[in-house]
Amino acid sequence: MTTLNTRPIALTEQPEVRPPQVRTGPSTLSVHGGRQPNPYHSISEPIVQAATYTFVDTEDLCYFKDQSLWGVVEDRYEYGRYGNPTIRSVEKRLACLEGAEAALLFSSGMAAITTTLLTLLPSGSHLVITDDAYRQTRQFCTHFLKRLGIACSVVPIGDYQALEASIRAETRLIFSETPTNPYLRVVDLERLADIAHRHRVTTVIDTTIASPLNLRPLEWGIDLVVHSATKYLAGHNDLLAGVVAGRAELIAPIHENLDMMGAIADPLNAAWLLRGLKTLGVRMERHNRNGQAVAEFLEQHPAVECVWYPGLASHPDHEIALRQMRGFGGMVSFTVKGDLDDTSRFVDALTIPQIATSFGGAESLVSQPAVMSYYELSSEERQELGIRDNLVRLALGIEDADDLIADLNQALSVLRHYQ
Repeated sequence: MTTLNTRPIALTEQPEVRPPQVRTGPSTLSVHGGRQPNPYHSISEPIVQAATYTFVDTEDLCYFKDQSLWGVVEDRYEYGRYGNPTIRSVEKRLACLEGAEAALLFSSGMAAITTTLLTLLPSGSHLVITDDAYRQTRQFCTHFLKRLGIACSVVPIGDYQALEASIRAETRLIFSETPTNPYLRVVDLERLADIAHRHRVTTVIDTTIASPLNLRPLEWGIDLVVHSATKYLAGHNDLLAGVVAGRAELIAPIHENLDMMGAIADPLNAAWLLRGLKTLGVRMERHNRNGQAVAEFLEQHPAVECVWYPGLASHPDHEIALRQMRGFGGMVSFTVKGDLDDTSRFVDALTIPQIATSFGGAESLVSQPAVMSYYELSSEERQELGIRDNLVRLALGIEDADDLIADLNQALSVLRHYQ
């Protein structure tokens, strides 16, 4: 029988990294937060493209296993599905950005959401989700989880009385987005957290549209925050990734299921994500400025019916957004004066925004949700889901605001008969 011992694991000597005493700014954190030492002294974190890791001998392996039982292994790995140095670097930086004890990186935003929900919701339990949400998140909660004996109640966003009334004895979780997709409604996180804590219910908030630079839900009492890191965090429309962050005790069981289910991120994607994070602060400043400028322009244009943007005083949750958010992001949703075909003509007339799904990259993207995301449904079915035929979702990039506004102005001229 092999005897466990306390012999230190042989590691390459690394210089001690002494972080500055003051490192609280979000842009500084996006560049330096959670930085890990490496034996090459390189500015950029090394890409460790490995699936398998070796041990010096059986004694070395047994020490690793013994330490793993206590959760104290920091710089040693056994197999790629259980951990990777490059991925860990990303997780530590994302935890710093969110003010979280721990974070987990996933292969996509939906993988982060589904793994988290499957971990926290046992069969026979119940969750509450707000209605204005990413379509596939809502479908997973209302359809897929139902097959596992997990019930779901959908409540109107902003109706806190309905939300609290929907909580049952078996309710384990409340899930919402803020800002929401596509109408950019903003949840009163402090109020939501108070309701949940009184009923001992876990809260999970998707803040992909805000990014940690504009909103940190954990500071308002939320338990877990999730992101599609594909969007603002990565920032270049060139990778898929997701993240969940929060208290270590909540992250630990999710981590166990991540190891088992295998929805892990790729080390190369993790390295690209780290690169994107370094410019998150400057990119979000431009996204925020472009969003505000374009929203103000659209609101006064005679061919535009209604604009949803948290930075506008006309937005139903403007006061909440002012209190909670540092900026309002680069997404603007609006309806034009016209029908489905008129809206398509306007979208086709744009020259800078490209027709595509997603958001958060350097390039501006535009989509008509009735066509892009709900094409297979009838107009009546879309209306029941709150998706208008004349709705446009504009994801602003980092181009010059004046150019974007000029392009929108010329494209809206195709609707001049409504002006």
